[in-house]
Amino acid sequence: MDLEKPPPRRQEPEGCLVAAIRIPVRIVVLVLVVPVRMVWDALVVAGRFLNDTVLRPVGRALLWLGRAVFVWPFVALWRYVVVPVAKALAWLGNVLLVIPVVWLYRYVLTPVGHACAWVARGIGAGFAWLYARVLTPIGHAVMWVLKGIGTVLAAIGLGIFGAFAWLARYLLVVPARWLYEWILTPIGHAVAWCAKGLVWLVGMVVTGIGMALYWITRVLFVLPAQALYRWILAPVGRALAIVGKEIWDALGHAWRVAGRISLAVGRFLANLFRWIFVEPVRWVYRTVLTPIGHVVRDTVLRPVADAARAVGRATRQALTTARESVRQARADFRRMLFGEPKPREAVARREPRGGETRTLGSSTTALTKD
Repeated sequence: MDLEKPPPRRQEPEGCLVAAIRIPVRIVVLVLVVPVRMVWDALVVAGRFLNDTVLRPVGRALLWLGRAVFVWPFVALWRYVVVPVAKALAWLGNVLLVIPVVWLYRYVLTPVGHACAWVARGIGAGFAWLYARVLTPIGHAVMWVLKGIGTVLAAIGLGIFGAFAWLARYLLVVPARWLYEWILTPIGHAVAWCAKGLVWLVGMVVTGIGMALYWITRVLFVLPAQALYRWILAPVGRALAIVGKEIWDALGHAWRVAGRISLAVGRFLANLFRWIFVEPVRWVYRTVLTPIGHVVRDTVLRPVADAARAVGRATRQALTTARESVRQARADFRRMLFGEPKPREAVARREPRGGETRTLGSSTTALTKD
């Protein structure tokens, strides 16, 4: 339950309307919030109890069951089936594919490639000699002949091209330039001036229509809407904001007060449950069941336990005796069939026997031995 107070806020000047609204709103909200807060606290306690006693153990059991059903089989399958099979397949692939391919590359393809490279180098050297000693001189001779022919053709073409250029200049270029400067340019300037005037006229008409529409819209819609917002909606909004703020503050205050009331009611119910049920059960356990249990333990359970332990000891002794008898009978039967076993020969040892220990005063050490 949230019983902590919110941090203090800066006090703002309040009017009489706020003071007149605050107390009735807080009373009404407190009456409405107290049952809701008590129901909420009861649901919280029930939810915590249900979570601790039912949901969390069930969740852990479901988690363990999910692991046992889904996780552990796949882990075992991966660890004991997939991984060994993959390793076996990798070893088989290495033996059947990688090693033969490496052997083929190293001992077959590499020598064949070296031989092909040697042949290709020989062929390349032959083509290089043919290019340098035969084709290059022939090419130089052909280029010299072609250059001479081109020079002659260029000299003939220059004269013909000059005549055509002079005719084209005075028959096409000069008349076209005169036509552009003295006819097309003035006509274009006149057309551009007319277009500018037309655009200015259209712009003035559109501006006038836009100003008229602007003032009509401002007078018919904007000014009434502005007056409605300024003189009606804004005061009503401020009043609603004050009422909403007071209702919100009243809800917070009532929620905290309802928490304290709910805490007190919960403590009272807990004490009542303890007085009605827990204390009588505890008294019955301490004053009735505990002495009866001690009497039953001293008169029934302990003698039964002692008798059971005595029977156990007797049973163990009987089993030990029977085991020794069986071992002795088996040794006698073996001796009857195979005779007495040969005694073992004594072996001289440098180390002391099991019961003896080395000390500073004894002669069993390496420095004091005779």
